[in-house]
Amino acid sequence: MTRWNQLRQLEALQHGLGTLFSRPPALRAEGHQESLAVAEWAPLVDISEDDTEYLIKAELPEVKKEDVKVTAEAGTLTIMGERKFEKEEKSKKYHRVERAYGSFGRSFSLPDDASPGKVSAEFKDGVLTVHMVKDEKAKPQQVEVKVS
Repeated sequence: MTRWNQLRQLEALQHGLGTLFSRPPALRAEGHQESLAVAEWAPLVDISEDDTEYLIKAELPEVKKEDVKVTAEAGTLTIMGERKFEKEEKSKKYHRVERAYGSFGRSFSLPDDASPGKVSAEFKDGVLTVHMVKDEKAKPQQVEVKVS
């Protein structure tokens, strides 16, 4: 007799769903889409900070600079764009298409100390780097407590 562990089964379910929904769409040679494929995509990001700024790096392979838009307003930073599928050629026969194409959008809440007016972005080698400067007035200060 074994003991039933609900948590282990929930973790297995979560892992299975995570694998399912992070899987890109795939087309078979006949042009039929594989079952359980997801058609949307969103670029992967890394978010970090140091003493002076927040940094967001987004992977945007095969996306042109002019197809990317970054906005910062109302406490939200938004990255939008599109990765376009190459023109289908009559002489080319696709056996499998797993990479996702089309429009994408990612939005992030700006921290209280981020200055939306001081956002800059650069695009190099398929990576979008967004810099958000921290406000000077919002930085925490250490105050000495005197005992009398």
